[in-house]
Amino acid sequence: MAALAVTAPPPDLTVSQWADRNRRLSSEASAEPGQWVTDRAEYQRGIMNAISDASVETVVVKTSAQVGKTECILNTVGYHVDQDPSPIMVVMPTERDAETWSKDRFAPMARDTPCLHGKLSDPKSRDGSNKILHKKFAGGHLTIVGANAPSGLAMRPIRILLCDEVDRYPASAGAEGDPVNLARKRTVTFWNRKIVLVSTPTIKGVSRIDAAWEESDKRRFWVPCPDCGTHQVLCWEQVRWDKNKGGGHLPETAHYVCEDCGAVWSDAQRWASIRDGEWRAENPFAGIAGFHLNEIYSPWVRLETMVRAFWSARGQGAEGMKTFVTTSLGETWVESGAAPDWRRRYDRRTAWKPDSVPAGGLFLTAGADVQKDRIEVDVWAWGRGLESWLVDHVVIEGGPGDAGAWSDLNELLDRTWCHESGSALRIAKLAIDTGYEAPAVYGWARSAGFAQVAPVKGVEGFNRSSPVSGPTYVDTNHAGKRLRRGARLWTVAVSTFKAETYRFLRLERPTDEEQEGGAVYPAGSIHLPTWIESEWLKQLVAEQLVTVRTKRGFARLEWQKLRERNEALDCRVYARAAAWIAGADRWSEARWQHMEDQLHVGADDPPDEAAEHRQGGRITRPTASRRQVISSGYMNR
Repeated sequence: MAALAVTAPPPDLTVSQWADRNRRLSSEASAEPGQWVTDRAEYQRGIMNAISDASVETVVVKTSAQVGKTECILNTVGYHVDQDPSPIMVVMPTERDAETWSKDRFAPMARDTPCLHGKLSDPKSRDGSNKILHKKFAGGHLTIVGANAPSGLAMRPIRILLCDEVDRYPASAGAEGDPVNLARKRTVTFWNRKIVLVSTPTIKGVSRIDAAWEESDKRRFWVPCPDCGTHQVLCWEQVRWDKNKGGGHLPETAHYVCEDCGAVWSDAQRWASIRDGEWRAENPFAGIAGFHLNEIYSPWVRLETMVRAFWSARGQGAEGMKTFVTTSLGETWVESGAAPDWRRRYDRRTAWKPDSVPAGGLFLTAGADVQKDRIEVDVWAWGRGLESWLVDHVVIEGGPGDAGAWSDLNELLDRTWCHESGSALRIAKLAIDTGYEAPAVYGWARSAGFAQVAPVKGVEGFNRSSPVSGPTYVDTNHAGKRLRRGARLWTVAVSTFKAETYRFLRLERPTDEEQEGGAVYPAGSIHLPTWIESEWLKQLVAEQLVTVRTKRGFARLEWQKLRERNEALDCRVYARAAAWIAGADRWSEARWQHMEDQLHVGADDPPDEAAEHRQGGRITRPTASRRQVISSGYMNR
């Protein structure tokens, strides 16, 4: 009898049944450690059972954060290790993410789930069968890779492919092409393959998960009203809250309202109704099961928290709302592709002293565009919330073959601009395009020093993980070895910063009366000086974002020129990339405050007159300055 028990086939379970029977949640990876209970988030049952369904080849999950999508992937891996051994691959956005997932998510599950004991070898064993990114078990193996590593995606046949956060994958895995398609090719030899794509969406037209969702049967989770019983899809429009007598919002009163009878649901009633919900498809099934969820369904999120997040996002402008729409509502963000009207921006120019930095500008970056016969440079001041001011526009005559042009650019790096407080600012970081005569740009950047100079390469498309990546070393010797002091190249997803610039240009600014009442400019506001000419403004809005169709019929966003010259837009993008490289997107409140203290922002002392000027097209500096000069080294710590 014992022998028969050993040879008996495993019980016929779905992934959700296996999880309810076997899965243990670990204390370091879950806020609710202990036995897994699918009823806790009933919508997960349909997703996991679709993975078990032999008629389903591809499962697409377009979702917000905080709904437990990663746990579904973990349950799928555990199920196949225990019940249906197969070659499995888990693809994360980067190799670092892959290592983190293996150590912090998979390892605790394997340790605390009893049925997996003995099926995976001891990670401390010396036989190499249980490495961080590759684990062997009887009948299969688990490979964990980053989408940025083409060798990992192409190394072996795979039956179960699990791709997490696909919208954060790079556009191409090295030079091999789309990482999802590259991984899919690993499954072609299996008739019973399973492909699972999971992600929060990003921008409409470039979102991988949204494109896959459009090809699926589009299932949504319908929930019955506790009062009238009408089933409905939970949406943000039905979330309501009260206001006080002064018109202030009261997030603590947030509740859900039935779209049919108007009944008010508390959080507890909403969660109870979700346990009675069901998935319904909008399209005919053709092998691809698609699931969409937002944060309202999450049993771990209160509506009060969502409302607070919503108003915080509103306060941050379009960029904050973009985050709320994609991560909380699980919807794609629609970029406005029309170019802003240059005439309106011309009329909104602001007067401040030439060669000076307004009080809100706390540090300077510059973007340099190298042309055949000139180098164009725009210098931007940046403040809190990425509010920005154009403080200088420089045209250096002579192209990359002219030594004098590079000498002038060196002088620009040493130049200072007078801050309204009386201090003087140098350029913290200058980003220079390498698209034209890259060797000459690398040579100058190497001599100028990479603490202040960042060579950049613009690439099309919206980077899903980071708008700037790098740096990578691009200088090598005759043997192909990277030079220790070689040029360091940063890659910039120009579409991301172009779209951001257009959003910032469209921001409504407070009227004079509103400013007198204490209103401030919204985060990201762009201020242009009265000395800027119409030609420069036309260049700043010289492109538009259009939707084009690929040969396969998919929509893709692409920037197209409205006029030939667009140097101002390019320089803005490079200067913005320089601010990102300097760290402005990640600075803490304490650092911003420290910068304000350095510049004595709010002091009453009048600024000294600008100490620098131009003569004959060349940039000159005085022999001495009485002002405090803020070193750019602070930006590079």
